Amino acid sequence: MLVLITYDVSTTSSAGQRRLRRVSKACLGYGQRVQNSVFECNVDATQFATLKLKLIDIIDKDQDSLRFYQLGNNYKNKVEHIGVKESIDLEGPLIL
Repeated sequence: MLVLITYDVSTTSSAGQRRLRRVSKACLGYGQRVQNSVFECNVDATQFATLKLKLIDIIDKDQDSLRFYQLGNNYKNKVEHIGVKESIDLEGPLIL
């Protein structure tokens, strides 16, 4: 299923900057960055649950926010891209 993950991490402190890097790194392990704080992740239910728990453990709920948009398995009809930075095919070969 395709999951869109967005986050906003307060970076006013060095701890916040560290949280931001950790959230980004965790998301990179599961998907592709499509905007600065937005990732598309093609995961199964177990991977999604694991990633969600990782991210919840990283953020400070009093300062940061996470949003998860579950687009499901038929996401190709729900995603439209216009402009630069073309998306990669999440189901295609990993080596180009």
